[in-house]
Amino acid sequence: MRWVDNHCHLADDAIEILDAARSGGVERFIDVGCDLATSQEAIQHAAAHEGVHATVGLHPHEAKHGIGGLEALLSEPGVVAVGECGLDYHYDHSPRDEQREMFAAQIALAHRHELPLVIHTREAWAETFDILDAEGMPSSTIFHCFTGGPDEAQQCLDRGAWLSFSGIVSFKSAADVQQAAVLCPADRMLVETDSPYLAPAPYRGKRNQPAWVARVGEVLAELRGESIEAVAEATWHNAHRAYPLLGHV
Repeated sequence: MRWVDNHCHLADDAIEILDAARSGGVERFIDVGCDLATSQEAIQHAAAHEGVHATVGLHPHEAKHGIGGLEALLSEPGVVAVGECGLDYHYDHSPRDEQREMFAAQIALAHRHELPLVIHTREAWAETFDILDAEGMPSSTIFHCFTGGPDEAQQCLDRGAWLSFSGIVSFKSAADVQQAAVLCPADRMLVETDSPYLAPAPYRGKRNQPAWVARVGEVLAELRGESIEAVAEATWHNAHRAYPLLGHV
C-alpha cells in the first residue's frame, strides 16, 4: 500500500519522522505553510527531503499579519498549493473581517497562479461557502481536516471540492464526520494527519506523525465497509489529481 499524507506540519526532526512514515508505506507528504515563516520552512523541507512538497499560505489565525511576501514564494520549486487559508470563528485569533479579506485574497492567488487551494474552516461554514461562491472556486479545492457533517460535505462536493479526513474521523465524538466519510464518493476522498496535531485513536494525547495516516485510512475503510487496500489506492490517486504538481502516480 502507498499513502500520501496530504496535510502535515514538519518540524526540525523531519528526517526521523519521515523515515518512520516511509517504513509504513507513506511515500509523499505535503508540508503546509501557515504564515510567511512556516511557508518558507515548508519549501526548505521540500528541497531537502525526497517525497516532500510544500504549500504557501496564511492561516486564519494569522490573518491580521497579512499576505505580504507570500506570492513571491508560489513560484519556488516544490510548491503545490495555496493555503492553508480560510476562516476560524472558534478562536478568533484574528478579527473576522481580516480573516475574510485574507481568505478572498488567497483564493485570488490560487486563481492567478492556477494552483489548488487548501481550506481551513471552523464554525464558519456559511461564510466560507459565501466567499468561495463570490470569488469562484479554484479548479482544485481541498477542505482539509474536514470537521463538518453530511450537509456540509454535500455542499463541498456539489462545488467540486475534495474532502480530506484526519484523525478526527476516529474519535467517538465525531459521528457527524464519520457520516460524512461514508457519504463521500471514493474519488473525492483524501487522508491526512495534520501532524503534529490530532493524533488518531488509539494514539490520542500523543504527538501525531505522518506514519499514522494509515490509521486514518484504516478507520475510513471500517466505516465505509471497504478494504484498507482500496482506500489506500483511491486516496493515493486522488491526491495526485487534487495536487497536479505532486508528480507522477
